[in-house]
Amino acid sequence: TMTFAVILTFAMIALGMVLIPGPNMLYLISRSIVQGKRAGLISLFGVATGFVVYMLLAAFGITAIVMAIPFAYDTVKFLGALYLLYWAWQAIKPNAKSLFEVQKLDTDSPTKLYLMGLLTNLLNPKIAVMYLSLLPQFVKPELGNAFLQSLILGATQIVISVTVNVLIVLSASRIAKLLTGQPLIIKLQKWLMATVLTGLAVRTLTETRR
Repeated sequence: TMTFAVILTFAMIALGMVLIPGPNMLYLISRSIVQGKRAGLISLFGVATGFVVYMLLAAFGITAIVMAIPFAYDTVKFLGALYLLYWAWQAIKPNAKSLFEVQKLDTDSPTKLYLMGLLTNLLNPKIAVMYLSLLPQFVKPELGNAFLQSLILGATQIVISVTVNVLIVLSASRIAKLLTGQPLIIKLQKWLMATVLTGLAVRTLTETRR
């Protein structure tokens, strides 16, 4: 069976990934600030549904196809690195907004909030990269049922991501207020974000299949 050490290692990677700003985090923060915590949590429910979809795709072997075809794997890896570099540039480009600066969003119904959260996650390259290139590396057929291993790893990622995002939704307005009028802190946050994202992009490009 899958060892605790393997699950813990994957959990740490999942935690690192969810802390990297991306479409999900940007949407949830903006939605929570503009329309309130309840709207943010409903949107998060849609995001969580997207995680379940990716988990089931991984468990049913879609990732095995990508891992088996070198061109497909390299393409996913390259696009993932480009995605990370794109967000690094978005963080530090001239007139770039802070993560917690309010984005203009309309007030939407609960149904639309849920669907927008779902769509944002399904179209999120960061999540696709995690389930297509990272998760399969932790599935070891010699340890037992690969389907069950994929479900365990996927569930681990979902629990961690939802927990972190709940905290972000609940504290978004408070953090935004604290950062108001603190240009130095905002600037440092942007450059730190860009540095981390660039480092992860380089690592993604240089890592090899296991």
